[in-house]
Amino acid sequence: MIKFDCVSKRYEGGNEALSQVSLEIEKGELAFLTGRSGAGKSTLLRLITRMEQPSQGQVFVEGRNLNRLGRRQIPYHRRRIGVVFQDHQLLYDRTVYDNVALPMRVCGQSTYQIDRRVRAALDKVGLLGREKFLPTALSGGEQQRVGIARAVVNRPAILLADEPTGNLDPLLSREILTLFEDFNRVGVSVLIASHDLSLIASRRQRIITLQEGRLVNGGDSVGEH
Repeated sequence: MIKFDCVSKRYEGGNEALSQVSLEIEKGELAFLTGRSGAGKSTLLRLITRMEQPSQGQVFVEGRNLNRLGRRQIPYHRRRIGVVFQDHQLLYDRTVYDNVALPMRVCGQSTYQIDRRVRAALDKVGLLGREKFLPTALSGGEQQRVGIARAVVNRPAILLADEPTGNLDPLLSREILTLFEDFNRVGVSVLIASHDLSLIASRRQRIITLQEGRLVNGGDSVGEH
């Protein structure tokens, strides 16, 4: 599903965000990506979405070599991936419904399909009935749920989350992780970047650890479930 083959990423000025990272995440797997701030977690996620390109090595997603993607192929690649951010990145002058519908409107989906899927996504995250609210009327945990609904509305094969519980209290954090586990149970491959080891320690999923851009733990896949 996702494969990194000796991947390094250097930025201007010589800063090496990732160094010789090799790992595989199988189809249908849920894994946690950990490491201190600056360890390279966000860079690794951006390489999967093709927001960045490696300085060395190759990244494969669903069998495609991302180094060889043409410019016109990149939007289609990204439609297969849902992304959840720590700071939600919602449009605060748009309703909950409009925020969740945005990816489908970009893809040119019909009004009927948009309505059906937006309501289904909001139902899954427990926000059905809040469609007409503005994000500012919601709690931080509810805003994060809107972000998750937006990430899954296009039924992606892969769901990436970058510190999705970073601004939430422990109870809300556990609820958000349970949502990700629910999506994983229906076949979505999930990779969650988090520095909160106490939160994920009770989970039995694989933990991948980066330290100063190097893979120090969890590089071997646990296989498909």
